[in-house]
Amino acid sequence: MSDFTPLRSVLYMPSSNARALEKAKTIDCDALILDLEDAVAPDAKADAREAACAAAASGEYGRRTLTIRVNSIGTEWHDADLAAAAQAGPDGIVVPKVGSVEEVQALVAAMEAAGAPDHTKLWAMIETPDGILDTRAIARASDRLTVFVLGTNDIVKELYAEHVPGRWNILPSLHQVLLAARAAGVEVVDGVYNDVKDTEGFLAECDQGRRMGFDGKTLIHPGQVEGANSAFSPSDAAIEDAEGLIAAFEEAGSGVATYNGRMVEQLHVDTARRTLAIAEAIRALEA
Repeated sequence: MSDFTPLRSVLYMPSSNARALEKAKTIDCDALILDLEDAVAPDAKADAREAACAAAASGEYGRRTLTIRVNSIGTEWHDADLAAAAQAGPDGIVVPKVGSVEEVQALVAAMEAAGAPDHTKLWAMIETPDGILDTRAIARASDRLTVFVLGTNDIVKELYAEHVPGRWNILPSLHQVLLAARAAGVEVVDGVYNDVKDTEGFLAECDQGRRMGFDGKTLIHPGQVEGANSAFSPSDAAIEDAEGLIAAFEEAGSGVATYNGRMVEQLHVDTARRTLAIAEAIRALEA
């Protein structure tokens, strides 16, 4: 995991709001999504595009992974958004409602035609039935696609479902995206939690997402950053356990060891090493 980049907290910021873009320089999130889509009114789209691209090219956001979310494929703003974002060269371009391999290939071709540098990756939002059902193929459609972002509000809408505690009604959809991402080596970020005043519910959903296997969570308010960072960071106890497990396995010198009464095999060691790699990447990020 030498090239692992923590994405514990991925904060949406409206690009039409100059004060929000300035404030984002001081927020302790791992990544920013400078939004041109839902958070921006139609008559502000062009100005927001210019502001987001200027921010992405400014170099003023420090260690944060900086991305731009463009408007959806087929909208009147999409082509101009994608071309401008590609030329600005952020870490990623976030595209809503990606639903097929063909769309990924067309997006990548458009990015490259506009001059996107190699470091500018495609982040695909998975938030439609087509996207979920074709996630495995989508994940393998291009090496430039490196992150899936769950659009859970749209998933609920498209399924005619309801928002419920524990999200039991959309768990199959979330798991399908997770399976596809892990099979292809793509990072995957959970959807937003809508009630910014419900700290208990938010933290519970962060914990659920971490236990499911998500790399982090998208956020709609700076007040959610600290909770997400904590939830998706290995705890001191987890780090200590991982170190002890690896040491016990190496000391045993065989294919099986015992640590704190538990049987330890290579698969457990692999998990422990991933925990330590994540912790090291977070320490490096925050140094």
